[in-house]
Amino acid sequence: MSESEIIPDDQDDELFEHHRIVADPGQTLLRIDKFLMDRLPNVTRTKIQDGIHLGFVRVNEKAIKPNYKVHPADVITVSLPQPPRDTEVVPENIPLNIVFEDNHLLVINKPAGMVVHPAYQNWSGTLVNALAYHFQNLPQMPGNDGRPGLVHRIDKDTSGLLVIAKTESALTHLAKQFFDHSIERTYWALVWGVPNPPEGTIDVHVGRSLKDRRVTTAFPEGDFGRHAITHYKLLQDLRYVSVVECRLETGRTHQIRAHMKHIGHTLFNDAMYGGDQVLKGTVFSKYKQFVENCFKIIPRQALHAKTLGFVHPETKKFLRFESALPEDFENVIEKWEHYVKYN
Repeated sequence: MSESEIIPDDQDDELFEHHRIVADPGQTLLRIDKFLMDRLPNVTRTKIQDGIHLGFVRVNEKAIKPNYKVHPADVITVSLPQPPRDTEVVPENIPLNIVFEDNHLLVINKPAGMVVHPAYQNWSGTLVNALAYHFQNLPQMPGNDGRPGLVHRIDKDTSGLLVIAKTESALTHLAKQFFDHSIERTYWALVWGVPNPPEGTIDVHVGRSLKDRRVTTAFPEGDFGRHAITHYKLLQDLRYVSVVECRLETGRTHQIRAHMKHIGHTLFNDAMYGGDQVLKGTVFSKYKQFVENCFKIIPRQALHAKTLGFVHPETKKFLRFESALPEDFENVIEKWEHYVKYN
């Protein structure tokens, strides 16, 4: 297990085995975290426990709880979203949409379709490749080799704002704000259906699905996953879909996508979570064709990181940035507005 699993938010990763340990026939019953502490060098107990919560640790090919006790001959595997690999980042001349920059940090408006950092099947063309070309000697979090400047991340097909650290001091201060949940982050989403009540808070654990590791799912009983809070507010009622603002209090993998699906309002055209099907509306073929046309307009989950606010690491002033909705998002909203008006 690597110390690199400290960046919030996420990519659409599958897991790759890094360690396989077979317990001795005479193994005494011992908590899984203590067992791994003795066998994985340079990894803290907290990181091991986080890995268990995230589903990176399995015993006999099954997910486990943190209090699981290792038995004789148990087969313990530790898997991560990326295969073992040289962490050298190749600089690439990829244009960046820089919203703000000074000597300490920069804020970037990431387009949909751009992966944030190199990973399996996406070793090039990422934001990090672009950063390596445009900026030299960006700092890295301990253990996060190959991810210079990154403090957080957003999904490949989510557009919007990211803050990048240019100095060690800025990296440390920004990372602490994310850890303390003091960063202001709001997203706009087009979702199926209209939330009722129109404003509320989703306080439900989320974590990797026990059936499909690519997907994050809600665990309302709190028996798996990690604590996650999303505050939502209805912005526009479009009959069968709606525009919703989501404010993150925590930043878990696919948090908004999982939380909105949990309350019955899956993101529009979010294929991984079933949003690429007609989930609300009529059975008429004309309506289905209209929805298919909308899917073509925005061929991704309709999610945009719209605002980002934080305390500047050096000036200590609160900065707040806002980005306009990208063209595909604007166009699909206009399409629905027209439909609602004339049908």
